[in-house]
Amino acid sequence: MFYFKNYCLRFKRDKVLLSVFSIALSLYLAFSCTYFAGAAKTVRDDVVRLHILANSNSEFDQNVKLKVRDELLNKNTALLSEGVNTENAPLYFEMSKDELLKGAEAVLKENNCNYKAKITLEKEYFETRIYGDYTFPAGEYTALKVVLGEGKGKNWWCVMFPPLCIPAADSVDTNETATDCLTESGERIVSGGNKFVIKFKILEIYEELREKTLNK
Repeated sequence: MFYFKNYCLRFKRDKVLLSVFSIALSLYLAFSCTYFAGAAKTVRDDVVRLHILANSNSEFDQNVKLKVRDELLNKNTALLSEGVNTENAPLYFEMSKDELLKGAEAVLKENNCNYKAKITLEKEYFETRIYGDYTFPAGEYTALKVVLGEGKGKNWWCVMFPPLCIPAADSVDTNETATDCLTESGERIVSGGNKFVIKFKILEIYEELREKTLNK
């Protein structure tokens, strides 16, 4: 009988400890994920993506897409010297659309393309994307969207601001890094690599569900 009472007491004590541990773990995970989601939002707020859709998947159209890319990145390098920052970047790209479009159209003309280019600045949803040493969380970003012709070919994307994808243009050199213009928390998760794999996945699932709900 005494043994049975002791067993019951230990069982109740272990149950209480397990409950306390579960609550503490849940609070930690909730706080951690909330912090991560907040940091991810600062990344999305501070970044302007470049998204180019080729006319088709033909070798010719895909090569033209890359030539347009290099032209836009070269133009962007010169224009970014005008004091662009995280606060005015969307306005800068809105005001620069016409000049960038002229560059894209010039490339199409040089390559005797029978289609035009269209450039818009809009909100687009992106899945979690890895670019070199940087991981960008899923969600809605401001994007400079370039559609060549029918825009039915494979796309190409990068980060227009901060100027992460400048090295993709052969004739461009820069000392800028992707994290120069991000907040400290944003820089930490973008550069975190494998440390945040699970959190990136959880955030992506959440953002995908949110995107589907908003678009219903």
